[in-house]
Amino acid sequence: MKNIICILAITLMTNFSFGQNENEMTTFDSNFTHTVFFWLKNPDNAADRTAFETSLKKFLDNSGYAKTKFIGTPPKASRDVVDGSFTYSLIVTFESDEAQQAYQDEAPHKLFIEESSDLWSKVIVYDSKGI
Repeated sequence: MKNIICILAITLMTNFSFGQNENEMTTFDSNFTHTVFFWLKNPDNAADRTAFETSLKKFLDNSGYAKTKFIGTPPKASRDVVDGSFTYSLIVTFESDEAQQAYQDEAPHKLFIEESSDLWSKVIVYDSKGI
């Protein structure tokens, strides 16, 4: 019993020190926001969309740094100022500049680019820091 309590305590300490729980992963962190727009080469191709979404979700599920993990598609816009030309958007937030840089360098991010870059024709990134 004593060993089980020690293991639980170590696990909890590790998660609180290094990991992020489900609530933290969906909490918007205004320190650093990374917004990415993707234009797929074949946006009407169901297989391409499925491949892209699968790779993107796998990447985000395995990222050790991303807090907010929002994947979107453009709504039908009723205003001229809304650009709905993209196929997918991604909004990811980080607690710091260093966490965002670590995210850029982590293996899941590099694998996503390797798996999916042939699917898109254009990517635009907007990074911003909270004021």
